[in-house]
Amino acid sequence: MPHRHTRAVGAAVAATAALLVAGLSGSASAGTAPADAAPTAAESLRTDTTPTALLRAMERDLGLDRRQAERRLANEADAGAAAGRLRAALGAAFAGAWVRGAESGTLTVATTDAADVAVIEAEGAVAKVVRHSLADLDAATSRLDRAATGRDATAAPVRYVDVRTNTVTVRTPHPSAARALLDAAGVRAGLARVEKSAENPRPLYDLRGGEAYYINNSGRCSIGFPVTKGTQQGYATAGHCGRAGASTSGANRVAQGTFQGSTFPGRDMAWVATNSQWTATPYVSGAGGQNVQVAGSTQAPVGASVCRSGSTTGWHCGTVQQHNTSVTYPEGTITGVTRTTVCAEPGDSGGSYISGSQAQGVTSGGSGDCRSGGTTYFQPINPLLQNYGLTLKTTGDGGGPEEPPPGGGTWAAGTVYQPGDTVTYGGATYRCLQGHQAQPGWEPSNVPALWQRV
Repeated sequence: MPHRHTRAVGAAVAATAALLVAGLSGSASAGTAPADAAPTAAESLRTDTTPTALLRAMERDLGLDRRQAERRLANEADAGAAAGRLRAALGAAFAGAWVRGAESGTLTVATTDAADVAVIEAEGAVAKVVRHSLADLDAATSRLDRAATGRDATAAPVRYVDVRTNTVTVRTPHPSAARALLDAAGVRAGLARVEKSAENPRPLYDLRGGEAYYINNSGRCSIGFPVTKGTQQGYATAGHCGRAGASTSGANRVAQGTFQGSTFPGRDMAWVATNSQWTATPYVSGAGGQNVQVAGSTQAPVGASVCRSGSTTGWHCGTVQQHNTSVTYPEGTITGVTRTTVCAEPGDSGGSYISGSQAQGVTSGGSGDCRSGGTTYFQPINPLLQNYGLTLKTTGDGGGPEEPPPGGGTWAAGTVYQPGDTVTYGGATYRCLQGHQAQPGWEPSNVPALWQRV
C-alpha cells in the first residue's frame, strides 16, 4: 500500500498534467493557450510593464540586453509560481528551489524523496534529490540564531540556508568562531558549511523628513530633508537644534551623525552628515507615516498650502502667510524665515515643510500648539542648500544629482536659483521665474514654469 506522501505526489502529477493541458503551467505554453485561459504568472504580474529604468539597470548590472532582461522577468514570475505549486505538492520533502541562466530559464526544485522527480519534471523543472529538507535546514538556522543570542556572534556574522548546496552556511573571517557557534547550537557537521569571508555587515537605516533625532543623547529635534554633499549623505535641519560638532542618534537611538554646520541666530539653518549606516531618501513622513515624495524645492507663493512633518505632532497643514519674515526669539533675531498657519510643538523643530512635492523649509519656531492652533516660522530650504553646498535628495539612488543632458551654457544642476537670475542653456538665455534648486530634467527649455526665455 503506498504511503501518504506517494499518494499526494501521484495526485499532484495528475493535477500538474491538468494544468499543462489547460495551459497554466508557465510561459512555455503561453501563446498556445485558449483565449479564455487564465493569465500566466508573468501576465498577472505585468512584467511587460516593467519601468524602463529598471530594465536599464538590469542590462547594466547583469550584462543583459533588453530582450534578455524582459524574458528574465517573465521567466522568474512563472518560475516562482511553479515553485510555489511544487512546494505545496511535495510537502515535507520540499528542499528549496532556484533559477539559473542569464534569462533565469531553468528552474531547479530539490526534494528529499526520489519519488518526487516525476512531478517536478512534469512541471518543466529540473529535479534534484538531496539529503536535507528545507524545514530541517530552517530549524538548524533557528538553533544557530538562538545560540547567537547573548553571545558575541559578530565573528560569525552571516548565516543562511543555501538551497543550492543543501546546507546551512556560515560566512565568517574566523572559521573557528563559526565552528564554535555550530557546536553551541548543536548543528551537526553534515548539515552545515563554513565559508571564509571578509564580509562585515552593518545595519542600514533610512532618513525621512519629519522623523526624530537626538542631539548629544539628550534634546530631540526632527529631520528636515535628506540631502547629499558629493557622496556624503545627511539631512538639513534647524540651526538651534545643535552646534557644529554635536553628535546625533536616530529615533531608534542608533548612532547617526554629526552637525557639520550650524547658524543661529541670524538664520536658523544646519546640516548633519550621517554615518554609512544611514541612507538619504527622497521622502518626508506624511499622514500615517506614509512616504511623501520630494521632487524639488520650488518655493510656494503666499497663500499656498503647506504641510509640516515633525516628530512630536506628526503631519499638519496650513497656508503660507508671508515670506522673508524677521522674528526675534529670546536668543536673538532670525531673518528671512517664512510665516505660516501650521501648528507645531517642541520637538518638531527642524522638521519638514512641503507644498505638494516641493520642499519648502525646516521648522524654526512659533507660538501656540496643535490643540488650540498656532503660528510657525520655517527657514526656507533653498538658502540652506546654497549656504552649505548641499543637494536636495529627490531620487532613490545613493549619490548626488545625475549629469543633465548636454546643452551648454551656464545653467547647472545642483545650483540654487532665485527669481530674476539669468542663465544660458542650449544657445538661449533664460530668466528664473521661481526659486528652486536645479536638477536633471529641469533644464530651462523643459520647464516653462520655472524659466522664461528672454
